[in-house]
Amino acid sequence: MIRYELSGRTALITGAASGIGLATARMLAGFGATVAVNFLPDDPRGPEAVADLIAAGGTAIAAPGNVGVAGEAEAMVAKAVADLGRLDLLVANAGTPGTRRRIDPTELDLLTEELWHTLLEVNLLGVFRCARAAAPALKAAGGAIVSTASIAGQNKPGSSLAYGATKAGVINMTQNLARALAPEVRVNAIAPGAVDSTWMVEWTNAERTQSIEKALLRRRCTPEDLAEVICFLGFGAAMVTGQTVTVDGGLTLS
Repeated sequence: MIRYELSGRTALITGAASGIGLATARMLAGFGATVAVNFLPDDPRGPEAVADLIAAGGTAIAAPGNVGVAGEAEAMVAKAVADLGRLDLLVANAGTPGTRRRIDPTELDLLTEELWHTLLEVNLLGVFRCARAAAPALKAAGGAIVSTASIAGQNKPGSSLAYGATKAGVINMTQNLARALAPEVRVNAIAPGAVDSTWMVEWTNAERTQSIEKALLRRRCTPEDLAEVICFLGFGAAMVTGQTVTVDGGLTLS
């Protein structure tokens, strides 16, 4: 794994109370960056994550707020930037499947207006709100944005048709934000495949086994696998922008 010297650098990571977001916060803090950990205000894992990062010798601050709520997302970003003093990297990672089980594409009646609203507000508009709010600070620092998309946004099955549509939107928005914020800010995304992480969708053992057997590298991704690529896109990859990097162990090639 590449190590980066990030003393004096800062990052805001949304959805960082668990999973990919928390693994990224740990990695960046381990490289010396000061990290702002975003989480839902009522999620007790958020303050615990901040405390654990500090106990491990990192520098971290709490940035509670719901990116799926207009106004609240922008206020969270503004306060985080003020508390950090600058912003070098926004990791727009917060997202939700909006369902406890996978909804087959044929189950159109389960794709309710409420589900669509939740997914669009969090997965798509949440990314845009945070990016727009962070843009001035990122431009000043010559920083970067890395968003979490999904192979579900690349014509692959996901938790639902609606979820895949929002992640396809993130991929498209990544390209257009790269155009909008160039040349000062690079904008990229990752598209995870099957990830061993805390997630609301309850996959069966058969589904988990199948995702391993179909992956060319014969394992599922860990949050740390994704964090490593996020760090590369955020603080390396100086000539990479507008790209979505698939991180799935070859699952989509099977």
